[in-house]
Amino acid sequence: MPGASGGFAGRGGQGVEMNKHKPGLVDQAKAQLVHRFLARRSAAQEAALDQSRQGAGGSKVDAALCQFSAYPAYKNIQIQQAGARQFGIDNPFFKTHDALAGASSQINGRTYLNFSSYNYLNLSGDARVNRAAIDAIERYGTSPSASRLVAGERPVQRELEEALADVYGVEDCVVMVSGHATNVTTIGTLFGPKDLVVHDALIHNSVLEGIRLSGATRRSFAHNDHQKLDQLLSEIRVNFERVLIVIEGLYSMDGDTPELARFIEIKKRHKAFLMVDEAHALGVLGARGLGSHEHSGLCGKDVDIWMGTLSKSLASCGGYIAGDKALVSMLKYAAPGFVYSVGLAPVLAAAALAALQIMREESGRVAALRAISQYCLAGMQEAGVDTGLAQGFPVIPALVGNSIKAIQLSNRLFQAGINAQPIIHPAVEEKAARLRFFLSSAHEEKDIDRLVNSLHVCQIE
Repeated sequence: MPGASGGFAGRGGQGVEMNKHKPGLVDQAKAQLVHRFLARRSAAQEAALDQSRQGAGGSKVDAALCQFSAYPAYKNIQIQQAGARQFGIDNPFFKTHDALAGASSQINGRTYLNFSSYNYLNLSGDARVNRAAIDAIERYGTSPSASRLVAGERPVQRELEEALADVYGVEDCVVMVSGHATNVTTIGTLFGPKDLVVHDALIHNSVLEGIRLSGATRRSFAHNDHQKLDQLLSEIRVNFERVLIVIEGLYSMDGDTPELARFIEIKKRHKAFLMVDEAHALGVLGARGLGSHEHSGLCGKDVDIWMGTLSKSLASCGGYIAGDKALVSMLKYAAPGFVYSVGLAPVLAAAALAALQIMREESGRVAALRAISQYCLAGMQEAGVDTGLAQGFPVIPALVGNSIKAIQLSNRLFQAGINAQPIIHPAVEEKAARLRFFLSSAHEEKDIDRLVNSLHVCQIE
C-alpha cells in the first residue's frame, strides 16, 4: 500500500527507489523567483511606472490594470512553469493528438496507450457514428447559424432530445452546446437570491459557477454523506424559498457513486429539488448504460433535473437537461445559455443520436467496459496503488500525494508510452493530487497489465 510519502509499493510490497526531492523546495523556488522578479525593477523602471500612473485629471491609475501580463493569475502560472523548468519537469498538458484518441492514440507520430479520453464505449470514431455525422453535414451544413429561437430547429435536434428523455423516462429534454454551460445557465436561471443550493463537496466546477450566477446561498456537505445533508437541511431549510440539491451520478475525479435512493428520500422530505449530473454516468452505470436510475433500480421521474453531456459515451459535444415539460419549457424560453446561444449543430446532434442508438442496441459494450474497469481496479490495488474511492467504474484515480509527484509520474509514464494526465491543485486539494485513468470498452487486459507494470516501475517516492 502507499507509504507515507504518497508513492507506490510494488507487487509484493517492494518499493522501487527513485529520485527524491526535499519537502519545501518547490515553495523555496517560487519565493526565489518572485524575489528575482522584483529585484530586476530598476529605479528607472519604477519612475516610468509612476509616470504611467498619471491618468486623466491627475488621478493615479496603475497602468498594470490594463495589462493581462500583470494579472496575478498569469504571474502565478509563470512562477509555476519556471519552477517546473528549474527541476527539469516537462509540461504534461496540451499534447497534440494526430488522429482518433481511443484506447490508443498517436501523439507526435508515436503510438501511446491512452487513458486520457472519455471515449467510454469506443463510439467516437465508430463508422456508423461518422456516417450519421457526414449525412447531417451534407443535409444541414456544419452550423445552425443562430439560436433555435431565431434560426429554427432541425429534426435531428428534437429526435435526440426525445431519445434522451426516453432514456430517463421523463417528459422532455433540451440539448445545449456545452456541458459546462448547461449547468451554469440551468442553475443560474432556475434559482435566485432567496433560494439555497446544497451540493456535494466534490461537485464539478460548472455547478459552482451556476450557483454563483444565480445569487443563491451555497452550502456543501461531506462527499456522498446523505446524513450530513439531511442534518443541514433540518437546520436551515426553513430559511429559504426553493432548495436545490446537486450530486453527480459518477464522480469524475474519484470514480464513485452516491446512494441515489437516500438523496431522493431526503429531497422529498425537505421539499427540495434534486439535480443529478450524469456526465460520466450515461453509458457507464446500469446494465444497459442508462445511468444512475437504472444502476439504482429507481424511476427516472424521482429526480427533478437530469443533467448530462454528449462528449463522453455519446461521442459528440454538448450538454442536456431532462425532466418534466415545465422545466424544459422554462429553459428553452428563459435560459441565456440556450436563448442567446447558437443551437447545437446538427452534425453533433446526429453523432450523439447515432451513438445513443448503438449503445441501446449493443449492451455488450457496457458490459465490456464494466469488466475491464474492474480488472484495472483490481490490478492497480494489488500493485499497491492508492485508488482512493474508486468502485470499479471507468474512472480510476491514482493518488500520489502532491502536484509535483503527479506531474513527474505522468511524464515518466509518457516516456514509457502511456498517456495519463495529472490532476493537480487547484483542481483538487494539494494532498489529493493524482493521475486519473479513463477506461474504454476497447481496452484489453494486456493493456491493463502493461499499465500496472509501468506504474510499478515509474513510481515516485
